[in-house]
Amino acid sequence: MASKNSDKFEFTKYIGDRRVQIEEALDQALSLDIDMPNTLRESMRYSLLNDGKRLRPILCLAACELAGGAVDQAMLTAVALEMIHTSALIHDDLPPMNNYDLRQGRPTNHKVYGEAMAILAGNSLLVRAFEMISRSPGVPAERLLAVVGEISLASGAPGLMGGQVVDLECEGKEVNLETLEYIHLHKTGSLLRASVVSGAIIGGADENLIEALRVYAKCICLVFQISDDILDFTANAEVLGKTDGRDLIADKSAYLKLLGLARCRRRVKSLVTESKQALEPYNQNGLAEPLLALIDYIVNRTE
Repeated sequence: MASKNSDKFEFTKYIGDRRVQIEEALDQALSLDIDMPNTLRESMRYSLLNDGKRLRPILCLAACELAGGAVDQAMLTAVALEMIHTSALIHDDLPPMNNYDLRQGRPTNHKVYGEAMAILAGNSLLVRAFEMISRSPGVPAERLLAVVGEISLASGAPGLMGGQVVDLECEGKEVNLETLEYIHLHKTGSLLRASVVSGAIIGGADENLIEALRVYAKCICLVFQISDDILDFTANAEVLGKTDGRDLIADKSAYLKLLGLARCRRRVKSLVTESKQALEPYNQNGLAEPLLALIDYIVNRTE
């Protein structure tokens, strides 16, 4: 854990250390000693161990520490969140959904293993995720039950799945800002919110801190999505590892269409301020520094 007593929080070191821990835990979660068909394991590992940003697990671990918990207590839940996220991406890439050929510069799961195996891999990751949560060490049962409830809502029809439905229904249509934000806050934001809230619950947070983290999560969701839209529009395919401007080419709604580049950047600035204000009261001894630094990382990322 990075020192909270240093004059300047070393975010690069913090996120690097956390990623190493998370990658090790993800690898162990689908190791060879777990009984399953090898082809299914390979398909699950192909998408899960893809050198992703690991934003959701990092949020979970940082929120747990902020609430006074330990990384070991939250690691399996952090892994579970990445599994659920990966499951959604596998299914999102399928031909009946978005029909993507590439993700992060590599062929999508169904392009390598076929559509049937991709569906089974996504489903298996989702089920495995909740098994992982149930095995969390040193966490009271009532906290784990609350975490399961929070993540279930975020993953299902009231959250990620509902956002995906509205996204599909709006494809090729003109939508207003309210509908666009509904899509983002459910399809992407629900799991981001569950990441920080579940980590905080494991750490023993009170309701005030949990509510502050909900505000923070809402802000970072919109910051992430607006920034992603800007990147998707301005960056080239070599940098992004996907078709350049694919969402705009596919006529999907984007913030740039509704607000324009200048207003998008002002919106990002306002959301960053709001997110930091929500957590500043809890930054005694620098405990909130990882989460505060993370939003600057999201804004300044180039991929």
